[in-house]
Amino acid sequence: MILFERSRLMTRMSVRWLWPLGATVAVILLLPIRVQTLPPSGGKPSGEPSSMIPSRSRQPAPELNVPDIAGTNVNLGSYRGRVVLLDFWAVDCGLCVTEIPWYVEFDKKYHDKGLRLLGIDVLEESPAKIKPFMEKAHMKYPVAVGNDDIKKRFQAEELPKTLLIDRQGRVAVSHAGIVDRDEFERDIQELLKEQ
Repeated sequence: MILFERSRLMTRMSVRWLWPLGATVAVILLLPIRVQTLPPSGGKPSGEPSSMIPSRSRQPAPELNVPDIAGTNVNLGSYRGRVVLLDFWAVDCGLCVTEIPWYVEFDKKYHDKGLRLLGIDVLEESPAKIKPFMEKAHMKYPVAVGNDDIKKRFQAEELPKTLLIDRQGRVAVSHAGIVDRDEFERDIQELLKEQ
C-alpha cells in the first residue's frame, strides 16, 4: 500500500513538472508557423504602414561620385529634382538578381515621371561580368562598381540594399534585404507625387 501511494505521488509530481515543459515545447513549435505566414519577400503584411521616412525627418543621402562601367561619371547630386532608386547589388547575389526585373519594370514605367535608377555592384565584380548580365536583364540604367568606402557610407554591407531618394536628395526609404515589390512601387508613386 505504501509503495502504491508513493508511486501515485511521484506520478502527480511528474505531471506537475511535465505540464510547463510541454506548454513551452508547444509554444516553441508554434512559433515557426507564425513566421511562415509573413509575406515571402520579408515585407509587411498588407495594410500596414509604409516604411517611408516622413519628409521632415529625412536626411541627405551621402555623396556619390563614381564612373559607371561605360566610363561615364555618375554624380548622385546631379539627380536632384528626380526620385532615385539606388540599388546596391551584385551579379553573384541571388536575392539581388530576383529584384532586378522589378527595377527594370519600374524604370520603364516611371522614367518619364521622374524616376532614375542607379546600380552599384558592391562586390567589385568586373565590368566583363556585369555587362553581359545587364544586357540579358535589359538594364538600361547606369551601373557602377563600388568599393569599401561606398559600402560604409551607404551602410550597404548586407545585400541587396536599396534606397529611395526623394527629389531633394534625401533618403526616403532604406531597405536591406529583398524588397516587397508592391510596397516599394507604392513608395515610388508617393515620392513621384512630392514636389
